[in-house]
Formats: sequence, structure tokens, C-alpha cells
Amino acid sequence: MHIRKNNFTPPIWAGSILLLTLIAGCNSDNNTDSAIVPTINASNPSDLAIDVAINQQITATFGEAMNEQTINDVSFTLMAPNQAAVLGTVSYDETSHTAVFAPNSDFTHNTLYQASITTEVTNTAGIALASGFSWSFTTSALPDVIAPQVVSNSPADLAQSFALNRNVTAEFSEALAPNTLNGTSFTLSDGTNLVAGVISVQGTSATFNPDDNLAANTLYTATLTTAISDLAMPANLLAANFSWSFTTSDVAAMGPEPVKLNTSGDFAILTKTGITNIPASAITGNIGSSPITAAAMDNVFCDEISGTIYGADAAYTGSGAITCFAGAAEDNTLVANAVLDMGTAYNDAAGRTLPDYTELGAGDISGMTLEPGLYKWSSGVLISTDIAISGSANDVWIFQIAGDLTQAAASRINLQGGAQAKNIFWQVGGSAGVSLDTTAHFEGVILAEKGISINTDATINGRLMSQTAVTLDHNIVTQPTE
Repeated sequence: MHIRKNNFTPPIWAGSILLLTLIAGCNSDNNTDSAIVPTINASNPSDLAIDVAINQQITATFGEAMNEQTINDVSFTLMAPNQAAVLGTVSYDETSHTAVFAPNSDFTHNTLYQASITTEVTNTAGIALASGFSWSFTTSALPDVIAPQVVSNSPADLAQSFALNRNVTAEFSEALAPNTLNGTSFTLSDGTNLVAGVISVQGTSATFNPDDNLAANTLYTATLTTAISDLAMPANLLAANFSWSFTTSDVAAMGPEPVKLNTSGDFAILTKTGITNIPASAITGNIGSSPITAAAMDNVFCDEISGTIYGADAAYTGSGAITCFAGAAEDNTLVANAVLDMGTAYNDAAGRTLPDYTELGAGDISGMTLEPGLYKWSSGVLISTDIAISGSANDVWIFQIAGDLTQAAASRINLQGGAQAKNIFWQVGGSAGVSLDTTAHFEGVILAEKGISINTDATINGRLMSQTAVTLDHNIVTQPTE
């Protein structure tokens, strides 16, 4: 069966930090729009973060435009121990939908603080948050005096055949002050003219979204300037301008924007509660787990992995050889941040709206050929016989699965037309998670709320990202080519 986009528009729903409700009709011209309750997509620092610099500003990023008048020092507060209010200035950055709390003075060393946003905050339609939102963090003993750095960019420098309708992004070493990202500090040029577009920032990521498709077969240069700063007070500026170039293709990409993996994209396998393995498996890429002890990865041995094993502590022993292991303090931080980015990526994938396909095959997609797009199921998804994912190298597929994902033994996901595993995202919210049976072959990035179980001799071209654990049994896991 070859699947093409239909015009079926069922109710759209998504769960993230807060309830999002949208009521829509089905094959009807009489759809009634309903109110969308605003959500908070991210905070910085994140909830339960530790070692937060004592001179850092605090931010919360909303999922839509908010009423600036409702974001103030009454609706956005910060408390020290014993319910002592922290004095500071509250502002709102319209471009990034981010509220910023700037303390009047440095935080106290090694102290737990709690930030809160109340239901007095509303969006531009006057709709309030469904409930108050609070998060806590613990400070370090030191200020942040280190300049932010660009750690990755997309497309890569000198990339070829970049899709005409995709965004340009940069990932930084730390969260940025949203008001320092604008049309002057982040530019895109064809060598003669600047490209018009919208610049946004969320946490450590900056995005340039062109107003129109880029020109075909054209060399573009993106530039980030030293006007960009972090959230420290006083701010640390980017040390030097940073530029990269790429050449466009002659076609636009199909499907939604890809899910931003950020630093979690540096891993082939990433979990919160460990990775178990019946050897021998063959893993191409890095693996990691946090916050559980690194001992929870002990049965993945160094001779089974081409990359590095990153742990939340130094407890990994493996087979006795630990040359592949990184468990120093900076490595603990690296994998902890990657796990946070994994959660953000999951929420991004789960929160996409306006699906192209809904309840396809009542969840049984066996034997189908799937074109680029956003797919949504309110139940589980079954692959009992081979399927094909067909599209070009820049096309994107996002599969939103409220239930479990199950692939039968010896079945295959086959890529056609240049489709790439790095652009295929499987968001799985079921209580049992993901199960790939013996000798199955899977393609794409799995973002699972629960466990991922890979049975004997199954192979994966993609990434395994679980908010609990991953179980391997003599498998081949290959990180996709970027």
C-alpha cells in the first residue's frame, strides 16, 4: 500500500508539561476552533539542576506568544530558603516567547532556590496557564565567567544539497540571553543580500527561519556575531564571530521540520536508567546513561563499541578494560545535559500539531510505503511485515505513537529514494515502550518515554533514546550518518 496525504482532520492532542486541548472536526467544513491553553516548554536552569552559576539569570520559555503585561515580579517569582523572596527584574522577550528573571545580586553559594510562574500569566488571547509551574535548582560556589561557544551547526560547514525550505541552526555550549539573538547578531547571506527571516532561541539552540524558500543551487553564509551573550550577569559575549557556508539543492524538502536532538544527537544509545546487554553487540557511536550510576552499563564492553561510554559517575568497570569509558566530572555533566536534551526532543516530537495522517491502518502499518509527513496514532503501532519509508535525502518523518511500538521477527524497515535514518523520528509514549523482535531491522531515531527492548540479532540504523532503559541482545546499532 502506498500512502498519500489525506484530508482527515481528527482531534489533535498532545501532552507535555501542561494540558493542551484542541477540538477539531472530521472531514467537515464546520470545524470549531477551541482555546489552546499555553504551556511552558523549557526552563533554564532545568528542574533539579545543580552547580548553577551564582550570577545567572533565570528563564522560562512558552510555547506561544504571551501577554507581556501579565509577566511581572508578581507572576514570576524566585524564592530562597525560608521563603525569602529574591529581588530582581522580570522581562519578556517577544521573539523567543521567553520570560527572564534577572536577580539584583548574585545568588548565595550552594543554595537551593525555587522559581514559580502563576496562572496570572496569559497568552495574547487572554488564556491563562492551566496551573502554576515551579522548578528548583541548586547553585554552585562560582560565577559564570566563561564565554559561550558554538559547538555545532546545521547544515554543516560546506554542506551540499541543503533543502530550500529548511531552517539554519546553531547549538551553543550554554544557554543564551534571548534578547541578544536578532537580525543583526545572526545573519544569513547569499554573498550579496541578507536573507529576511525570524530568529529564535530556546536554551542552547538558535534558529534562523527564512521568510521564503532559499534560492536553488546557491552558496549561503551564516554568521553569528560577538553581540551574542549567555545569561550571566555581567554577560559573557561570544569571543569571536563564527561563520559557516553551505550550498542549497534545487528542491524543497517534504515533511515537518526535523526534531532538534541538540547534544543528545551525539549518542547512538542514551538512557536515564541504564543499558543492559547480552554480548556480543556491535555499537557504532557513543552511549551514555544518567542519572543512574555508570555501573548500570557494565555489561556493555569496550570491544563492543566504537565510541565512548559516558557515565554519571566513575563506577563503570565493564569487562575490566575501561579505555572507552569517560566518567570524570565534565563527562558527568556532558551526559546529564544530553539526557535533558533527549527529554526536550521527546517533547518537541510529541508536541507537533496538524498531522498529515491520523490513525493510519488503525495502528497496523505492515506492508505500507510511507511518504514524508507527521503521523499520529492514539494507540500502539505494529510492524509485522516489511514496510518502506520513501522520500528524498532531506525529507522528514515524525511518527507520534501514544501506545507501544512493536516490530515482528525478521521484518524490515526499508528506505527508498534517498530517505535517511537521521530524518525519521519515532516518538513512543506507551507504557511498555518499544520492542523489536529477533532479526528485525529498524531505521530511524527512537524517542521513547519507557523502555526499548531489542531482541536477538535485531539491527538498528538510528538512535535508541529511552527515558528509562535500553536492553540489547547480540545486536548491531549504527549511529546514522549526518
